This record gives sequence, structure tokens and C-alpha cells, in this order.
Amino acid sequence: MADARHPLKYSERPYRPCVGIMLINQHGHIFGGQRIDNRAEAWQMPQGGIDEGEDVETACFREMREEIGTDNAVILSIHPDWLNYDIPLPLADRLWGGSYRGQSQKWVALRYIGADSDINIETEEPEFFNWRWMAPDELIKLAVPFKRPVYEDIMTSFEQHLKNV
Repeated sequence: MADARHPLKYSERPYRPCVGIMLINQHGHIFGGQRIDNRAEAWQMPQGGIDEGEDVETACFREMREEIGTDNAVILSIHPDWLNYDIPLPLADRLWGGSYRGQSQKWVALRYIGADSDINIETEEPEFFNWRWMAPDELIKLAVPFKRPVYEDIMTSFEQHLKNV
């Protein structure tokens, strides 16, 4: 529904362009963090908006630095498609001034080549209050329901990178 605060109806709002980061350690586990603004048992991978004029790779490494304090990783592959998810309406109205219905994400699989001690989630603008390396199925199970279909897609698309190295 459109109103004075949100001039576009929810179904007419665009998706926010975003990068998603699947950071994989040497054991085939994935970085998962608990959002600082949602203390429920909901975990996610790092992600964030792509700034004007920024390419996917640049946004990926910037978001890593901003969210986990390091970009000590190498790109393994980039998902060929943009993957969308809708954010539930009450939350969509609160985020980004109600301008978007959800996010359109370009996912990047990266091998983490740093030490765990290099990861520092106490960044300038913290996103997470807790983090750990997780098995793919555990991360899907603990993600918020509206992100699970995207997570299932990328786990399948990037499964060749989830092996121990």
C-alpha cells in the first residue's frame, strides 16, 4: 500500500542492489554472524549495498572490511545471476526509508586465507554481535526464513568450493 511516507506500493518498489559474501574457510565452513539489530537465533552471511559506480568485486571487499574487519580472502567465483528476496512489509517500511521491497544480490564465494584472529566484528558500524564458522545446512536452518531460498541456491551453486582444502 502506498502512503505519504512510502509513495510506492510495496509491489512496485525496486530491489536494492547488493553484494552477498560467502566466506569459506579451509575446512569448508562458512562465516555466519548474528545481526546486532536482531538478537534472535538468526544468522546470516555478510552482505551490503553496492555503492554508485562500484563493481561487485570492489563492493565485496569493502563490505568485508566494514562488517568483519578484514578482507583477507581470494575470490573463487561469482554467481552468474542476481538473486532476489523480498523483505517482509513491516521491515521493508523501516529499512532504507521504505524505498525498497527487498534486495537483489550478486553472490561471491571467497576462500578465507587469514587467521580467525584477523576477524574483528567490532567495526566502526558493527553489523554482528557474534560469529562462527558454520556448516552449510546449519547456516540455512538458522537464517531468517525469507533469506533461505537464496541461501539454498548459493549453497548448490558454490558447493564445489565447500570442500576441505
